[in-house]
Amino acid sequence: MVRGGWDGHEPEACTDMFLAFLGEHDFTVRTADSLDVYDDAAALAESDLIVHCWTNGGLTERQEHNLVARVRAGAGFAGWHGGVLAFGYEAPQYQFMVGGRFVCHPGGFVDYDVAVTGEHPIVRDVGDFSVHTEQYFCHFDPTLEVLATTTFTGDRDAPETAGAVMPVVWVRHFGRGRVFVSTLGHSPADLALPPTRTITERGLLWAAGSL
Repeated sequence: MVRGGWDGHEPEACTDMFLAFLGEHDFTVRTADSLDVYDDAAALAESDLIVHCWTNGGLTERQEHNLVARVRAGAGFAGWHGGVLAFGYEAPQYQFMVGGRFVCHPGGFVDYDVAVTGEHPIVRDVGDFSVHTEQYFCHFDPTLEVLATTTFTGDRDAPETAGAVMPVVWVRHFGRGRVFVSTLGHSPADLALPPTRTITERGLLWAAGSL
């Protein structure tokens, strides 16, 4: 787990929520509070799953190369909200791997609906649900496998978004690796919402090849 950056997203508290869960599924978890861990190709080579929770900031060319190469070679990569989508704007290969980037969240914290799509194991039997948090408007790769969406209404001083159907949860295969991304998870309280928690836990397992 690589965690840090802007503390408004509470990276330590958010990632701590999943330590026991991963331990119960036989993961040995190492936490890193510096992006320097991505300089260590040997450490990355030992990782089956990389959970990235770092809002703002970016990667050096070497760090980007090491991270993207490890995922392409077979490691899972997972993250949520700004910890993965509001990061690395100057790192094109990172952006390509993740499949999306945060643009804005009109209105700040708002009520909106999340529609589950398909029967992927990550969202199976979860059903549609509602949240009160930031509704992320992203630029995203059209080849993603989208597991949940939200539809923008065009209010909140953003009429140009009316009718836009935006991914909320997606996955993709990247080389031999797997990538899981959720736009939910601004805070521990958001991640504790039962459907969000379920999707996030399953997403971690899926990215690691354990689901």
